[in-house]
Amino acid sequence: MNYTYVDSPLGDLLLAGEEGALRLVSFPRGRMRRSPEQGWTEEAAPFRAAAKQLGEYFAGTRERFELVLEPVGTEFQLAVWQALRRIPYGRTWSYAELAQRIGRPRAMRAVGAANGANPLPIVVPCHRVIGADGSLTGFGGGLPAKQLLLELEGALPQVAQRALI
Repeated sequence: MNYTYVDSPLGDLLLAGEEGALRLVSFPRGRMRRSPEQGWTEEAAPFRAAAKQLGEYFAGTRERFELVLEPVGTEFQLAVWQALRRIPYGRTWSYAELAQRIGRPRAMRAVGAANGANPLPIVVPCHRVIGADGSLTGFGGGLPAKQLLLELEGALPQVAQRALI
């Protein structure tokens, strides 16, 4: 697997993938932080498009990523991650709404677990999923990262804004 680091307002993001497909975006902090594994090769060239698009996203000029993605997960996780890509930029869905949209309205906890296991945060926008009351909930890169991403998109819920004061 190839990897590189890309500078962002959140710190250096680890990108990893192979054969032209992005498999991993990892935050520099948080419970889902990953490091390159033994046998991975550092090489920036395969990630030029991803680095460019992430830069555009953080500059506020890109709302949707157009990259070849190859996340690895269960059939259920892949369905959740595909649904995440349908959440419009600048909008949020609750876990209940996400569960409803994949046709599993009672699977909110499983949807939450799949959302938390997303290997491609930002690109597959798991940060756009919030609590039913509008509160920010757990995030693999930490709640400050989730807050920054939602603020960037103009989607920070009013309830969350009041809680941060």
